[in-house]
Amino acid sequence: MATAVASAKLLFCSVKQAIKHGLSTMPLVKAAAMAMSLFVCMGLASSSYAAQALVPQPPQLAAKAYILIDALTGEVIVENNADQLLPPASLTKLMTAYILDYEVAAGNVSLEDQVRISEKAWRTKGSRMFIQEGTFVKLEDLMRGIIIQSGNDASVAVAEHIAGSEEAFADLMNLHAVRLGMTQTNFKNATGLPANGLETTARDLAILARAIIRDYPEQYQVYSEKEFTFNKIRQPNRNKLLWRDSTVDGLKTGYTSAAGYCLVASAKKDGQRLISVVLGAAGTESRAQESQKLLTYGMRFFETHLLYDAGEVITQARVWGGVEDYVDLKLEEDLAVTIPRGQAKYIKATIDINTEIEAPLLAGDVLGKLVITLDEETIISRDLIASKDLREGGFIKGMVDSITRLISGE
Repeated sequence: MATAVASAKLLFCSVKQAIKHGLSTMPLVKAAAMAMSLFVCMGLASSSYAAQALVPQPPQLAAKAYILIDALTGEVIVENNADQLLPPASLTKLMTAYILDYEVAAGNVSLEDQVRISEKAWRTKGSRMFIQEGTFVKLEDLMRGIIIQSGNDASVAVAEHIAGSEEAFADLMNLHAVRLGMTQTNFKNATGLPANGLETTARDLAILARAIIRDYPEQYQVYSEKEFTFNKIRQPNRNKLLWRDSTVDGLKTGYTSAAGYCLVASAKKDGQRLISVVLGAAGTESRAQESQKLLTYGMRFFETHLLYDAGEVITQARVWGGVEDYVDLKLEEDLAVTIPRGQAKYIKATIDINTEIEAPLLAGDVLGKLVITLDEETIISRDLIASKDLREGGFIKGMVDSITRLISGE
């Protein structure tokens, strides 16, 4: 493997620009030399970031479990008992709403659908939207009844409309949970009403909230709506942070006697989005205050930077025996990092590329690695993949490249 190092703290260049200028348009050996030259000559700050990053200990919350993550990177900023199994209460409805969005996006249902309300949906106890048996309600209204009013009746109606029965819908919920990586969650119904085996974790709920925001941004604005009126009954959103903090725009509250008072919240400020999950707080005021502590801490002391876009060409690799001498290397996904605030100038990027790459190649073949470090500690590593197929160049090209390799010693 050959290693090329580029600095994220160049006087006028970002990590992205450093690698592009140093590595993307020249053979690997020259690229490495150029990158090292940039590294030495253009002023990488060498002082320890640990001495610069003044980050206090995270707040200790009055709750059974909690977690704070960055929505873009998924990086965990704060956690406590994040894997403890707990009843989710009405936070279950986040999955109900997620599946509704999924089915709409797939074209299986429409928000304009008129949903017939069953006796079961009408009789469902707990928080309600106050829909009536035998009537037809637009699916879009039921969505708001779930998200804003936390309607158990609306949740059952949607479950029956999508899957035929609430039991079948619960199976669908668990299939989606597995797909999203919610490894410790087990759903039993569409509402979150107490049931044997209904359990989740703060970490899994953070994964779900992140998926809602990432996968269906066009529907996410509903979570920020402060009230909804149906059948002339106006009900406010129970997420108190929507009134207190202009950066907060979702997501959902929950409560049962077993679960305590719960809140999954999200806030966005200056391009950074955080997601907090607080489970088992003592009251409605407590869950809001404890969630605010997490979000304020994260926004104040951490920041997220998108370093590279998915599909962006990072550098080139020498290919022996191919119809072309070089192939572009790219990242399959966006690469972003969440770090202590003010420490971006201490990021370093290292590229490792195989020097023995031979044609043929297929698009997506892993040919190297991009490693991001902060204060000499690796914070993220991603594969560099071939951007396209590359055929063999034939007998003569193979002979020429063999002689070239012999002379150059590569």
